[in-house]
Amino acid sequence: AHRDALDRKVQLEIEGFEVRRGVWLGDGAELDPDAVVRRPVYIGENTRVEGGVTLRDHTVLGKGVAVRSGAFLHRCVVHDYAYIGQSANLRGCVVGKSSDVMYGARLEEGVVVANECRIGEGAVLNPDVKVYPYKSVDSGAIVSQSIVWQSGGPRGLFGERGVAGLINIDITPEDALRLALAYASLFPKGSTVVASRDATRSARIIKRAMVAGINGGANDCDDLEVVPSPVARFYARSGRAVGGFSVQTPPLDPSSVEIRFFDERGLDIGASVQRQLERSYYRDDVRRAFHHDIGELNFPARGRDYYSRGLLETVDAAAIRERAPKLVVDFGWSATAITGTAILGRVGATVLAVNAALDEERVIAPQEQLDENLEALGKLVASSGADLGALLDQGGERLQLVDGSGSVLDGRTALLALLDLVSSAGEQARIALPVTTSRVAEEIVERNGGTVVWTQISPSALMSTADGGDVLFAGDENGGFIFPEFLATYDALMSLVKLMELLTVSNRSLQDVVAELPSAHVARRDVPTPWEAKGTVMRRMIERLGGQRVVTIDGVKTYRGEDWALVIPHPQEPLVRVWAEGESETAAAALAEEFAGLVEELKA
Repeated sequence: AHRDALDRKVQLEIEGFEVRRGVWLGDGAELDPDAVVRRPVYIGENTRVEGGVTLRDHTVLGKGVAVRSGAFLHRCVVHDYAYIGQSANLRGCVVGKSSDVMYGARLEEGVVVANECRIGEGAVLNPDVKVYPYKSVDSGAIVSQSIVWQSGGPRGLFGERGVAGLINIDITPEDALRLALAYASLFPKGSTVVASRDATRSARIIKRAMVAGINGGANDCDDLEVVPSPVARFYARSGRAVGGFSVQTPPLDPSSVEIRFFDERGLDIGASVQRQLERSYYRDDVRRAFHHDIGELNFPARGRDYYSRGLLETVDAAAIRERAPKLVVDFGWSATAITGTAILGRVGATVLAVNAALDEERVIAPQEQLDENLEALGKLVASSGADLGALLDQGGERLQLVDGSGSVLDGRTALLALLDLVSSAGEQARIALPVTTSRVAEEIVERNGGTVVWTQISPSALMSTADGGDVLFAGDENGGFIFPEFLATYDALMSLVKLMELLTVSNRSLQDVVAELPSAHVARRDVPTPWEAKGTVMRRMIERLGGQRVVTIDGVKTYRGEDWALVIPHPQEPLVRVWAEGESETAAAALAEEFAGLVEELKA
């Protein structure tokens, strides 16, 4: 019917403008000049087609459809408000109303996806497959039979970074409000929940919806507005709230949003609370306040002050003032500039502040821009004679360092440098590290009389271990460092101030510490693995390694002398990750390739 209409074989008045022969655009439709269009094609009102998209003949897009760059559509009918992700490939298929086809998914001839479905990243729907309403196809799945009775539901709300997804696609204000109602239902009426966000519009609209949900669930909300995540976490840890949430736009992805929930300790909520929250959300089993129970919205005037005072009471500010270090700090146009400049000034540091203003247009930068910023930071450190440089991420959680020579430290080197400083300053220090960390870390800690507590690789597992009471420091190789005496979660500003204190106490420079570090060589490989094969791979892996030294803290880790390989199924993606460490880069790469090949063999 659509094909006949486009070929004008029927008398039908097609709404919109025929901008050129055989190409119709509805009112408000946006067609990027770099999109390739072969007539006849219809693009409905308020639909957006990005550059790099290819629309071939007899494709019909309803109203409010979004088609991302790199997508290819030929003889497709896409109904209203559907989402077609980057590099998706659709041929001779139908996509129902409000359905989402994610990055790299492929829909073959005769496929019909009904209303309000979700086709995950990289999924393949073979010819003539039918997906009934409200179903979900997992990322990487290859579907050969129609999905009719299966639940097809999502694997869970929570991922590695809380509740995350595309703004107004995966996470809408309506979803956020329901999620906040479910979260409010976990606490007694009248409890106080703290809220915060970054400087982006996406985070602002989602946080506003969630504040309404908290109040509608009969709880008060203390809104700290635009602050780094650690500020809100400390607010809860100080006893002023029973928990809270932070809404952020993830690094490098301005089209997405993340919601991170934390408890009264400022730590990410655990798996049991996540499951409880998911059940309430999906079943709509939430508490809705009567008019006299509706919570209040407060804007605490001293939220940042509580954090600043707590941090300064934890470190030896007098010693830092005496040394008066000189720093170059890139605040990345984020809220860390407001808190960071004040704290660094109070500890007596001379700071050359870069990008130290709030700018929602520039706070989320592409990787190329971040690389340029780091390079510029290194040049500023070297030319100004600063002791070190630092780049803080927009959430105030992760830290990248530059030593006094202007050299940018990779995440592993930065972690090893902090381990050396912490373990040499504290007697018999207990250090928490993920199992993917180089053996060099353990050698450094044990050389200084300390011990390492190995944890699972998830940030929540590392935070939980750090909060155990006897851990002095925890960290990973991605710039996330934890000093539990202040806050058992990632905190870039606290890490920077503590680094200055440790350098002062040891009377060393960061450049000297780095120069004395031994080399570490770790390689990683990702092996695409269907969801249903992950369990088989891990079971067979343990059987294959029978008799060898195996550690199962997270995944399967086996040793060959001092070298090791670690195999872990990814919790959210259809792949298995392999880490390996060797005496050289070549040896580590070879061991990683060997175990990646073993995973390929075992999944067959």
